[in-house]
Amino acid sequence: MTEVRVRFAPSPTGYLHVGGLRTALYNYLFARKHAGKFILRIEDTDRARFVEGAVENLIQTLQWAGLDFDEGPGKQGNHGPYVQSERLSIYREHAHQLLKTGKAYYAFDTAAELEEMRKTQEKLRLPTKYDRRALKLNPDEVMAKLASGAPAVIRLKVPDGVTIGFDDIVRGRVEFSADQLDDQVLLKSDGYPTYHLANVVDDHLMNISHVIRGEEWLSSTPKHVVLYQFFGWALPVFAHLPLLLNPDRSKLSKRQGDVAVEDYRKKGYLREALVNFVAFLGWNPGDEREVFLLDELVKEFSLERVGKSGAIFNIEKLDWLNAEHLRRKSDDEILNMLKSDLLASGMNERFDSGYLKNVISAMRERVSFVHDFVEKSPYFFRAPTEYDKDVVQKRWTVGTPAHLKAYADGLSKCDSPGKDDYESLLVSTVDSLGVPKAALIHLLRLAVSGMGVGPGLYDLLFILGKDETIRRINTAIEKLK
Repeated sequence: MTEVRVRFAPSPTGYLHVGGLRTALYNYLFARKHAGKFILRIEDTDRARFVEGAVENLIQTLQWAGLDFDEGPGKQGNHGPYVQSERLSIYREHAHQLLKTGKAYYAFDTAAELEEMRKTQEKLRLPTKYDRRALKLNPDEVMAKLASGAPAVIRLKVPDGVTIGFDDIVRGRVEFSADQLDDQVLLKSDGYPTYHLANVVDDHLMNISHVIRGEEWLSSTPKHVVLYQFFGWALPVFAHLPLLLNPDRSKLSKRQGDVAVEDYRKKGYLREALVNFVAFLGWNPGDEREVFLLDELVKEFSLERVGKSGAIFNIEKLDWLNAEHLRRKSDDEILNMLKSDLLASGMNERFDSGYLKNVISAMRERVSFVHDFVEKSPYFFRAPTEYDKDVVQKRWTVGTPAHLKAYADGLSKCDSPGKDDYESLLVSTVDSLGVPKAALIHLLRLAVSGMGVGPGLYDLLFILGKDETIRRINTAIEKLK
């Protein structure tokens, strides 16, 4: 196959899992690296788990992450439709093709009979798989059952006593004994295919060259290899990605924290940071670099550098990457995001762009998220209503109101003060009062911000401006005297 064609094939059962984002990302990076095609296929044949609106959410989330697909729902190519529930006749045709060649067979067992079979096998310590009792039916009995409308499934007839092997870019050579495999259901009694049949048929008909998916599908791959062989089709290249693990090495799950991409998006993580973080869950560039944009990942990515061992989901690393990507953005980019964040947070006040850019400049090295501009420095957007009790207790003295008043009086006489003027005024004020700088620096910060820490004091005063600074000093004197 000359063209690289890969697919991301999620089931529409809810929000996109971060593990699904990694699978989509690796497929996307591989396709772009090799000038190939990235296909989105919706595997919705498990109707019991189908969630309304999930397909739209999946597409929107991929677009938010910057993973634009070349073919898929809404982007029809030459291999559609790309939603499996619209391809049912194709699967039935292929299932019946296997029936005709003796590679599959009808089975009529009820759920109760299958459960009884499983319990008996467990009691006898036998492998729990279908015991092929349906193969004892002669053709006339099968036709009679079908004619009577008895519910029937079509099962794969796995060959006996052979070894089924395939090469995997991540795992190397993988082999299974056919005796370990179940005669998997291919077509259910409701006419819908199982994952195994639909997956193989679609991958072949869509000319998929590389199947890049999670490790959880590794044990299913021998069944898929059998199907490829039964149909006389060439195998795609397989690459099974390592599991995502919590720091305690348990499998990443909702029970231990957020797993949906939507959760991280709502928390304010940048798409560049999340994509960068997810790329490193199993892959690395082979050197010390850690911060990458999407186009840089495309240039560096290779499946050969994907590891076998489970990848630890370290939220502290994600936070660090978010801060790094935020700092690399221009003031204008951050300004647009900050404006949206202020609007979403319910701020009624309107701040001009010049003011907000000054805030961004002062806080850029102190924040990890856009929402930190408001949460870590609310004093830029609202005058303080409370004051840090520890600072008040430690530094506020009987003479503090007079010291602050002296500074405010001096400031009122300044005409359009610059940042240096705020510092010069502080020096001259403490000199005239005969007190150390510390007697005024910390209390000026407290008066205008309500806090004991923050950006440089003179940056803070300059951004707030002369009138607002004086107003806040007077309010603090009144409240704390």
